[in-house]
Amino acid sequence: MTKRNKIAFIGAGNIGGTSALLAGVKGLGDVVLYDVVDGLPAGKALDISHASPVLGAQGSVKGTNDIADIAGADVCVVTSGLARKPGMSRDDLVKKNAEIITSVAHGIKQYAPNAFVVVVTNPLDAMAYLMQKETGFKENMVVGMAGVLDSARYRTFLAEELGVSVSSVDALVLGGHGDTMVPVRSATTCGGIPVDRLIDGDRLKKIEDRVRFAGGEIVNLLKTGSAFCSPAVSALAMVESYLFDQNKLLACSVKLNGEFGIKDIYLGVPCIIGSGGVKKLIEIELSDEEKQGLKVSEGKTRELIELL
Repeated sequence: MTKRNKIAFIGAGNIGGTSALLAGVKGLGDVVLYDVVDGLPAGKALDISHASPVLGAQGSVKGTNDIADIAGADVCVVTSGLARKPGMSRDDLVKKNAEIITSVAHGIKQYAPNAFVVVVTNPLDAMAYLMQKETGFKENMVVGMAGVLDSARYRTFLAEELGVSVSSVDALVLGGHGDTMVPVRSATTCGGIPVDRLIDGDRLKKIEDRVRFAGGEIVNLLKTGSAFCSPAVSALAMVESYLFDQNKLLACSVKLNGEFGIKDIYLGVPCIIGSGGVKKLIEIELSDEEKQGLKVSEGKTRELIELL
């Protein structure tokens, strides 16, 4: 029999729990849900297992407070950390979540040394950088989930503005996963038509500003949490591309070594993900304004990394 993939979700909060459920629905493999909170992962795993017969989901779901249970995982999706509260920026989280990520990294290194690691914890780019540093894994095996989500938000707002299906819109967001992210207008189209031919510049700018602050918009509406459905599906898009060698071109936070004139930090850029992890980074031509925006985003991310 073919061995099923093993996927570890480290952090059993809203993103981890939702991801674990969807992984079962999609048939991605056996799931382990880990958290330090007593009973939380076991309770969520039991709940998900009860849904499996109705959904026709295959694979086992295990909840645990022992990180050793991730042993041999093919993929680790890391959502551990404190969530933002109203008035709190992603930057405020850096020192608090750095300790958590360091501990998790050591556990992954010990028990799942061959895993592809997808970091979702904020501030995303700094935490992905720290994860790679602490695990010592190859750069192509540690990525951050950022651009998939940010690009989806851009597509959503553009589709609403134009009154079209989101499937008609192709959009790209690069840079850090925060207020300095860069919606790449020059690479965004609707039905193949450049978006700036369909929406005037001032209105486009307002939409792009909403993309940058979309996470905060959700935090303010929820009041006691942050986005979890869209981050969960965005992370799983990366997981699927890795597990099934789909070679999807996705915007992800990856280690840059001179691409776009940037070195030695994690930042969101287009890349191809397949069975070998990040197979290739794709450099595209940016407008002068977009290049400047990427430099600003780089600077902000370096400030966060220096806090580590």
